[in-house]
Amino acid sequence: MNKRSARWIKGWNPEDEKGWKQGNARIAHRNLALSVLSEHIGFSIWSMWSVLVLFLSPDIGFSFTAGEKFLLVAVPTLVGAVLRLPYSYAVTRFGGRNWTVFASLVLFVPAGLALYVVQHPGTPLWVFLLIGATAGTGGGNFASSMTNITSFFPQRHQGWALGLNAGGGNLGVAVVQLVGLLVIATAGDTHPSYVIAAYLPLIALAALLAAWRMDNVDAVRTEPGAQREAVGCADTWWISLLYIGTFGSFIGYGFAFGLVLQSQFGSTPLQAATFTFLGPLLGSLSRPVGGRLADRFGGAPVTFWNFLGMAAGTAALLVASAGGGSFGGFVAAFTVLFVLSGLGNGSTYKMIPAVFALRAEREVTAGRDASHALARARRLSGAVIAIAGAVGALGGVAVNLAFRAAGGSAAPALWSFLGYYAVCMLIVRKVYLRRPAPPEARPVPETRQSTHV
Repeated sequence: MNKRSARWIKGWNPEDEKGWKQGNARIAHRNLALSVLSEHIGFSIWSMWSVLVLFLSPDIGFSFTAGEKFLLVAVPTLVGAVLRLPYSYAVTRFGGRNWTVFASLVLFVPAGLALYVVQHPGTPLWVFLLIGATAGTGGGNFASSMTNITSFFPQRHQGWALGLNAGGGNLGVAVVQLVGLLVIATAGDTHPSYVIAAYLPLIALAALLAAWRMDNVDAVRTEPGAQREAVGCADTWWISLLYIGTFGSFIGYGFAFGLVLQSQFGSTPLQAATFTFLGPLLGSLSRPVGGRLADRFGGAPVTFWNFLGMAAGTAALLVASAGGGSFGGFVAAFTVLFVLSGLGNGSTYKMIPAVFALRAEREVTAGRDASHALARARRLSGAVIAIAGAVGALGGVAVNLAFRAAGGSAAPALWSFLGYYAVCMLIVRKVYLRRPAPPEARPVPETRQSTHV
């Protein structure tokens, strides 16, 4: 029986099917919807510099090189990755509702500073880098949101719930680029402040709704040392490497796509903004689909075939960029890569609770207490979600630095991505697709989780 006290719900058990049907599902979905809103705005603020750099031209007093712009969009990615671990930990100490309110309100800092600096021509690059770093708070939002939502939903729905939560957040990358396109198309490419100003009331709205309608649940609280325990688990690092390939690609391409079109094909800000939103949009929408597919077929098989598709898409990009280059082919192949990265994000994240549920089954088979094994699996799943999210976001930094190092041609960077996708396929095949199911394993009580990863 759940007990509600001072915005805390005590005794929360999403695996209780009777309670789920009698009202817990409604509570979980309400918190999911508001979590998506907050995370969505966080992603928009995190990725806003991928749009603002398209405005920073000599026409309004800024003379940054292409390499300096790639560096500027890499800095928020790096800070966002680093903040994911403390953000995930914070939600287990302060509660999902409380931390979501704070995480929303703190977005006023990067938005306000960016609004100021883009209206002051001649500001040196180092100031832009420091202000861009504060936008990393939007990236940290993802980890706390995912850790929180994991505690609300039963195992059988987590692929869909995590995919929807992350996909709705990832949409923030596409939406901020659509806002940039709207500003350029209507007011021209000399008003970057309009992009930022559009988000100030939305930040306030997200914080108010979270304070009014979200809940803290005691299930999200973990014993101290969960992340430390997860660090010593090999699965944490295998899955993190896979997430570099999926989420690192998504966020890295989302931040860099417009600049790549400018450096590779000489696109104008309007031309770049016209196409940059499409890939992140489709990639965000495909993430819950990846979670659904993983719920049905298993995370490892879906992830393996997804990396094969990403490798093929990268090969198509290399063909499209050869010689004089095909702008249409390049955009089309990049869009396919975005879709596949979204699918892979969903399937890879679904692997986390599935892997640890399987470990719990093995512990029960070996004679360990079932409730203790299941609680440990949930605790480690939440910790691994945070670690994999942080490491995966570092892949976005690598993508931007690879494009920066490649200079005017994207080919060297694309070859490195192709090699990494091949490594990820090998990891999935060797570590997860060939992992034998435990003999005579019996399911943990109160969960219907399949033994397939």
